[in-house]
Amino acid sequence: MTTTLVPRMFGDLFDWFEMERPKMTGHMIRVEDSLTDQEYHVRAELPGMDPAKDISISVEDGTLTIHAEREEREEAKGRSEFRYGVLERSVRLPGNADRDSIKATYDKGILDVSVPLRKQETVGRSISIEAR
Repeated sequence: MTTTLVPRMFGDLFDWFEMERPKMTGHMIRVEDSLTDQEYHVRAELPGMDPAKDISISVEDGTLTIHAEREEREEAKGRSEFRYGVLERSVRLPGNADRDSIKATYDKGILDVSVPLRKQETVGRSISIEAR
């Protein structure tokens, strides 16, 4: 009996980890986030980036993903130097996030993402009972 339970337990556990863990294609971006009744706010450290060409933000299946990629090359007389890298971070959005009104700004190496929240609607309802 334990031989069938153990693989099932580990299989369920692995499925859970796969479901909850965001996909990572690069190094993680350092972020801080906060949540109020009106807004979910994410700040990300991305120094030295050009927001127009190096940074992208996407929302899919309730997950906000920040992706940054930089490639620089400096050439001087007799030598060259290059820097490159990919950074990515995904965060789960609250269920009442207004995905169509997300705004982002970039200032002095900090990406600021504001996600407005819709008013929570009650999901449940009362069901009347008929007497026969």
